[in-house]
Amino acid sequence: KNYGRACYECLRGGLDFTKDDENVNSQPFMRWRDRFLFCAEAIYKSQAETGEIKGHYLNATAGTCEEMMKRAIFARELGVPIIMHDYLTGGFTANTTLAHYCRDNGLLLHIHRAMHAVIDRQKNHGMHFRVLAKALRLSGGDHIHAGTVVGKLEGEREITLGFVDLLRDDFVEKDRSRGIYFTQDWVSLPGVIPVASGGIHVWHMPALTEIFGDDSVLQFGGGTLGHPWGNAPGAVANRVALEACVQARNEGRDLAAEGNVIIREASK
Repeated sequence: KNYGRACYECLRGGLDFTKDDENVNSQPFMRWRDRFLFCAEAIYKSQAETGEIKGHYLNATAGTCEEMMKRAIFARELGVPIIMHDYLTGGFTANTTLAHYCRDNGLLLHIHRAMHAVIDRQKNHGMHFRVLAKALRLSGGDHIHAGTVVGKLEGEREITLGFVDLLRDDFVEKDRSRGIYFTQDWVSLPGVIPVASGGIHVWHMPALTEIFGDDSVLQFGGGTLGHPWGNAPGAVANRVALEACVQARNEGRDLAAEGNVIIREASK
């Protein structure tokens, strides 16, 4: 119930979505069905108060495909707009099954990349995340975590932007400096929206707006809940900062040089 209250406060404050942690499944301290119900209540209450569409990424990842589908069906029956899956721990077959179900039933599917560092962290062994991201686009999903370039999950800027383009563009030209070793034509395969998440907060907003552009999802966990005034003011701060940065960019201002000034002006 406290979890649902925190979600409600963040949504009411101005966030579009809140999300389950990738590790929150159905542990004794928070069973999945109770969590789904309280989060759905938070969604509908915040929607009624703000007049905006809200959502919460309900983590449907489970120990078996059957249990995963049971959770997805329950989420759909609650009328929520989006669910979530850990595609590497769940596996590609399970992920594609869930992606097809979501597509057929009007649900968005948020993909978390939990366990990716075991595979892609070492430079001389394993698989680069670029390959894992392309595999996800083939498997199915609407959002996927893609690093932040800034914040705690910092990635090399050009390399990160290379696989961000591979996720969301239909045609990507060869560019070895960005890690794209051959021209990629996705033809009609739907794109995936990149998600920047991990240690980011309002002061990163100018850089995130400049790096990721409009077709992206920005997630602020500690950057919202860690606000000294509480969860709702944290959400307000994020929203004000983002809208200020987008407006400044559209007016032709230099976000890299003026970012701090833009946010200080907006916070008055």
